[in-house]
Amino acid sequence: MPDPTPGKNSRRSFLSTAGTAGIAAAIAGCEMNNKTSPESAKTAKATAPAAAAAPAAPAAAGAVPLTLRVNGIERQATVDARATLLDTLRESLNLTGTKKGCDHGQCGACTVHVNGRRVNSCLTLALAVQGDDITTIEGVGTPEALHPMQAAFVACDGYQCGYCTSGQIMSAVALLNEPCGPDDDDVKEFMSGNICRCGAYPNIVAAIQQVRGHDAHG
Repeated sequence: MPDPTPGKNSRRSFLSTAGTAGIAAAIAGCEMNNKTSPESAKTAKATAPAAAAAPAAPAAAGAVPLTLRVNGIERQATVDARATLLDTLRESLNLTGTKKGCDHGQCGACTVHVNGRRVNSCLTLALAVQGDDITTIEGVGTPEALHPMQAAFVACDGYQCGYCTSGQIMSAVALLNEPCGPDDDDVKEFMSGNICRCGAYPNIVAAIQQVRGHDAHG
């Protein structure tokens, strides 16, 4: 089709010229890549190890050294100054028996003992308990020598999915040294901070009462 405006660039001729130029540039680039000199190849190969050996990133800003006495053993770690005891136990000390449930102090799955008293480790700063005696579920008993409360949970089927069980047991062990009344309702009140989404509450109460020497009732 003839150009309707002789002597001027039409849109058709402009697109045709631009397309031809683009193809020519691409071909030229490929030829240059294929004709890389041996000296250039040696230079590229020599710089590759240097890039791979780049220095490691510095420690995160705000990280501080920390020493915790956990289950009778002093453990060291470097953590963020805002790190909770829960995250420090799980992520820095690899003590994963303590579970992260709600992370808001509402479910009790993260319960540990600090100086014999139960606390929600998700609400406790790790730096705040340096020098204290911390006990986690790993320090309560072993598969070969269960704590009486652990054995009672097994005998009374006090768990289902098991996610809340470590926190339930930590609270139950602490309850043995607390002024809890003898009845089931007293136990329920003292265990109200520990939630079991499976609903195994009657069996949990039965296990606690078995260790306490009280028959479960009511």
